[in-house]
Amino acid sequence: MDCVQQKTHDPYATVESRCQLKLVNYEAPENHISHETEGLSRKHLVVRRGEPFKITLMFGDRPWNPHIESLVLEVWLGDVSENIRVQFSDEWSDPLRWSAKIYRSDMHPQSVTVHICSPVLSAVALYKLLLHIETRRTRRSYLVGTFVLLCNPWLKDDPVYMPLGVQTQEYIKSDYGMLYMGTPLNISSQPWSFGQYEPGVLEACLQLLQVSPQHLRDKNEDYALRADPVYLSRTLCAMVNCNDDLGILMGKWQGSYKDGVKPTEWSSSADILHQWFTSSCKPVRYGQCWVFASVLCTVMRVLGIPSRVVTVFNAAHDGDGSLSVEEYYTSTGEKLNLSKDSVWNFHVWVECWMRRPDLGSGFDGWQVVDPTPQEKSAGIYCCGPCPVVAIQQRYLGAFYDTGFISASVDADIIRLIVNDGLVVGRTVDTEAVGQLIYTKSIGSDRPENLTAVYKSKKRVQPTRAVRCTPRSERQTDTVMMNMCSVAVGGPMQSSQLQDGAVAYCSSMQSSQLQDGAAGFPEGLSQGLEVSLNIDGVPSVGNSIVMCVTLTNQSSSPRVVMEHLNAQVKEFNGSPQESFWKTHKKIHIKAGEVLKLKHTIPTSEYEAYLAGDDIVNVAVVIKDLKTNESILAAQEFNISSPQIAIEIDGGDTIKLKDEHTAQVSFINTFPKTLNGAVLTVEGSGLLKGKHQASLVFLKPGEKIEKQVSIVASSPGTKVLMATFSHSNSPGVVSRNFHRVSVMTD
Repeated sequence: MDCVQQKTHDPYATVESRCQLKLVNYEAPENHISHETEGLSRKHLVVRRGEPFKITLMFGDRPWNPHIESLVLEVWLGDVSENIRVQFSDEWSDPLRWSAKIYRSDMHPQSVTVHICSPVLSAVALYKLLLHIETRRTRRSYLVGTFVLLCNPWLKDDPVYMPLGVQTQEYIKSDYGMLYMGTPLNISSQPWSFGQYEPGVLEACLQLLQVSPQHLRDKNEDYALRADPVYLSRTLCAMVNCNDDLGILMGKWQGSYKDGVKPTEWSSSADILHQWFTSSCKPVRYGQCWVFASVLCTVMRVLGIPSRVVTVFNAAHDGDGSLSVEEYYTSTGEKLNLSKDSVWNFHVWVECWMRRPDLGSGFDGWQVVDPTPQEKSAGIYCCGPCPVVAIQQRYLGAFYDTGFISASVDADIIRLIVNDGLVVGRTVDTEAVGQLIYTKSIGSDRPENLTAVYKSKKRVQPTRAVRCTPRSERQTDTVMMNMCSVAVGGPMQSSQLQDGAVAYCSSMQSSQLQDGAAGFPEGLSQGLEVSLNIDGVPSVGNSIVMCVTLTNQSSSPRVVMEHLNAQVKEFNGSPQESFWKTHKKIHIKAGEVLKLKHTIPTSEYEAYLAGDDIVNVAVVIKDLKTNESILAAQEFNISSPQIAIEIDGGDTIKLKDEHTAQVSFINTFPKTLNGAVLTVEGSGLLKGKHQASLVFLKPGEKIEKQVSIVASSPGTKVLMATFSHSNSPGVVSRNFHRVSVMTD
C-alpha cells in the first residue's frame, strides 16, 4: 500500500469539496497468486498480460462520487501512453485494448477496487500508471505507481501458451534444473539453480532489455516489438553474451581464468545476474555453453516464456553450412587441430516454447535458442529461435539459423588420415553427431531423451525452401570460418595452432588436404575392418582399458601395423598433446577376428588428467603391403571420485533456519596426495568459500569440512564441493547437492 503523488492542481474546486486520492493498495499478495508471480519481486507488482489484476483506490475525507466524477487510468510505456476510462461493467471489452472496470460490490464509501486488463499482446516491460479524476470542468492527476507485465503461458491466446499444468510448473515456475555433460559413454549431471526468486533477479532481467542495442537505438520501436516472443528471444539471446553489446557473460574456453570465475565453478544464474546488474552492466567473466544457456533459461522463465536447457552430445559446429565436418589425424592416430569445423563432446542450448505465426502453425512449439557466441545471425551473435520440427524435417530455410543448428545434430564426420601432406585414409561417420540429446524430465532429475524429436529415424534430405515471412535473414550462410577455428566466438588466429600441428603439415592448407582426399575409398579395399571400444567407465585412479577389434574379411592373411594414440582434448574440440601411444606389428589370418587389449595405467596419465577431463583415443591400422590405412576413434571422459555431502535433517530446510552440512572426501588412490584442499560454496546458502586443507592425505584417509548453512530466500539452492591436490593438474572431484528451501 503506497501513498500517491498528485500531479496537477484543480483550480476550480475548493479543498473541502475536492475528492482526493490518498492511498493505493496494489493487492500484491492476491494478484501475485492469481498471476503465478509469487516471489518474483519484492519491489514491484508483477502481473501477466491478458489477465485482469486489481488495485484498490482509497480517497481522502470526501468519497469519490461516480455521478459527477470519472476515473481515467493512463498507462505509460516509453513516450507512448493510453487512456483507459474506468467503467461499471460485468464484462470485458476488446481484448486487444486496455480496459478497466469496477464491480458494484467493490464500491465502498472511501475506496473502490478497479480491475485492469492489458491486451494479450502487450510488451514485456515496466509500466507507469497514472489516475485522473475528471469532472466536466476539472482534471486532477495522480501518479499511482508502476507494475511489471510478463508473458502469460497460462492464457490460451498468448503466443507462449502451454496447455498442461505440469509443463508450466517445470518450464516456468521451477527454479532449478539438471545439466548433462561429458560424453555419451559417461554422462555426468549437475543441478543448476536458475534462481528466478532470488532478490533482484527480475530487475536484472528487465534491465537486460533496457540496455539492449534495439532499445538504445529506438526505445518506442523496441517496446512495440516486445510483445512478440520471437523478437524477445532473439534480443535476449544476443544479450546473454557480451560480444556485441552490454551483455551479461564473456566467454572463454582456454588459458587462465584468474581474472574471473572458471566456468565450471558456477552453479547459479542468480550469482551471475547479480554481479552483472550491480556492476553497471560490466560483463561477468567467464562463461561456456552450459553457463550461457542456463542464464538465458533463467531470463526466459522470469519473463514468462517456457524454457528448458538441452544438451546435444557430439554436437557439430559446421561453419560453412556443408552439413559435414572434417577431422584430421596423423598416420599414428594423433588428432590434429586443422579443421575449420569441430565436434564438441557436448553442447548446451535452450529450447523456448512459442507459436510461430511468421512461419505457420506447423512450426509452433519448441524452438532452439543458442546464446553461446559462435557465428553471427543477421549481424549479431545470436542463434534462433529455430523450430525443432524444422530441424527434424531438415527444412533448412525456416528462420532462424536452421541450417547451422541442423548440422549440430545431424552432420557427417569425415575423418582423414594424412601423411607427408597426402591423404592416406578416409572414413565417414554418419551416426556420431547428435548421438544423444538430453533435457531434464518433468518432475524428475532423470534425463529425457529428445534424440528422436530432433532426428528422424529415416534420414530426410535437406530442404531449403519453406513458407515464412521473417523480419531478417541469417547473413552468414556463406561465411567460412578460419581453418583452425574451434567454432567458439569466431575464428582462431593461425598463431593459436598447436606447434606440432603446424610443423607436421608444413603450413599446408586444409583445403589442399581435402582435395587430395576427394576420391579416396572409405576403409580398406581388401576387406579389413577395425573398431575401438572402451571397457567400462574410466575413473581417476584406475587403469584405462581399451579393446581394438580387427576383422580380416579377405581370403588371404594380412600383415598390418597398429598405432594407438591417446590425447587430452577440450570438450569443444581442441586436441592437446598426446600423453600415451603404442604401436605393434600384427599378423592376422584370413577370416580371423582379433581382439587386442590395451591398458593405460594410472601412472601414465595422472600427470595429465583430472576428473571430468576428456580423452581422444584413435587407432590407425596400416596395411604394410598396400600402404592403405583405416582409422577408428573414440572419446570418453574420466570420472571423478565422489565427494559426500550430507545435511542434518535432510535436504529440505526452512527459510532462515540454521542447518549443518557435512562435506567429506576419502582418498581412494593408492598413494598419498599432497596439498589436499576441500572447498564448499553455495549461492543463497553460504557467503563466500569455505575450505579445509591437509598437507598430506594418505590412502584411505578422510578430509572433511562442516559448514552452517542459512537459506536467504525460498526455492531450490545448490551446495557445491570441490576437491583438489597438488599432484593433479586441476580439480580432481566436484559434487553438487540440491537443497529445497521452504517458507514454513
